[in-house]
Amino acid sequence: MDRAKTPLSEGSIGSDFLQLDVREAPPGGLADWLAGQLRAAIADGRLPVGARLPASRVLAAELRVSRGVVTEAYQRLIDDGHAAGRGRAGTVVVAAPVLPPDPSPDSPAGSPVITPRPGVAVFDAVRAAPARIDLTPGVPDLTAFPRAAWLRAERAVLDELEPSHFGYGDPRGAPSMRLAVSHWLARNRGIRVDPGEIIVVAGVAQALTLVGAVLRQHGLLSVAVEDPSSLGARQHLHHCGLATPPVPVDDDGLLVSELRAPAVLLTPAHQFPMGVVLGGERRRELMRWVAGGGIVIEDDYDAEHRYDRAPVPAVRSMVPEVCYTGSVSKLLAPALRVGWLLAPPRFRDDLVAAKRFADLGNPVLAQLVLARLMETGELERQLRVVRARHRRRRDAMIRAVASGLPGAVVHGAAAGLHLTITFDADIDDVAVAAAALAAGVKVQPLSWHRQRPGRPGLVLGYAARTATEIEEGVAVLGQLVRRSWP
Repeated sequence: MDRAKTPLSEGSIGSDFLQLDVREAPPGGLADWLAGQLRAAIADGRLPVGARLPASRVLAAELRVSRGVVTEAYQRLIDDGHAAGRGRAGTVVVAAPVLPPDPSPDSPAGSPVITPRPGVAVFDAVRAAPARIDLTPGVPDLTAFPRAAWLRAERAVLDELEPSHFGYGDPRGAPSMRLAVSHWLARNRGIRVDPGEIIVVAGVAQALTLVGAVLRQHGLLSVAVEDPSSLGARQHLHHCGLATPPVPVDDDGLLVSELRAPAVLLTPAHQFPMGVVLGGERRRELMRWVAGGGIVIEDDYDAEHRYDRAPVPAVRSMVPEVCYTGSVSKLLAPALRVGWLLAPPRFRDDLVAAKRFADLGNPVLAQLVLARLMETGELERQLRVVRARHRRRRDAMIRAVASGLPGAVVHGAAAGLHLTITFDADIDDVAVAAAALAAGVKVQPLSWHRQRPGRPGLVLGYAARTATEIEEGVAVLGQLVRRSWP
């Protein structure tokens, strides 16, 4: 029995702590209810980071429930990354759930966010839209950010930092950061690169903007893209004045034989959004295409996150002329805005100049801290931690899709931070995504990422959500699909 044997009608009822009253809990669901109440209190600030939760024995006595109910609720918060057990110090809040900001006052009340023809500000609007469960792709588990390791590295860096490091530096980035990136890429992506070829950038987004601007300077008018491909990446290329002709993708990746543009943007290790790998024969075709003068931009956005397959080498490891870009956005946090661009000789000077005139270089302190994490092995340790957690959440999403959306086909499950599901039925994926947002669940319609007609579907991120949230969110999607497309 969850509740203690003493009748609730005798003596005081509930706890002063958060004004908890077990009479509000559903029968047989005390642990779920208590974990939800605690999670909500952390989210809205009633339990700030650093707050210590009551001893399980004390709270159990106040609520008149078994101690196991409280310990189970606390454990769920720990598993979610919102709390941590500190021995004699008890259970302490360590991270709050990420809540979306209030909608922009410039947006008309009730204006649709998810529409068939998304505008340039669509991702800002989606991020700002309130929702209980955010299953949009591209975000890692932000509660797993290694705060303690970062602080240790930052203190060590500041202790050793010369005053000159606080001045203007090389627009390519701090030398120690470029050296650390060269070592990281050699260990993890099989890429041998001289640090002098590396430009530290503000994420893959800035890398695409710099490359797009330089290609435009060289007279290029278009960059081919995979179809489907990232809507966001296409938007950056369009901003540079480049067309993005689509090239079909099948189970072996991009159809290289269909390339007609002078350049192409690829995600060969884990194609976004379908998750396929560029096959061996296609890679050989691509090498011949490059030898004939073609230009490849390789976006290696989440290659470290793999679960059920062997490592996939970067195209840049075989073709030095590739413009290669990656970042720590999917490994640590997008907010760091730190990534790298490997500049081939023909564009190197122009890319360095573009970076210089964009911002004179990335902030140095974050580079030095990240370089230390890379060189001391802390970043590999972080990768092992989040990879295990992401795998469990990936598995939870696959189970949830099988249960709630049995007619959907799952793509790209072996790696990455998202799944793509497609439907055989004539389903309006934009309408599903819009209805889901109205029901408190954020997803992206697959049609956003297509330029040509194709099967409808949804792109679902799982890394930033708990198994419980994933199950609830996918259940909502299942209800919407069954209701509108029986």
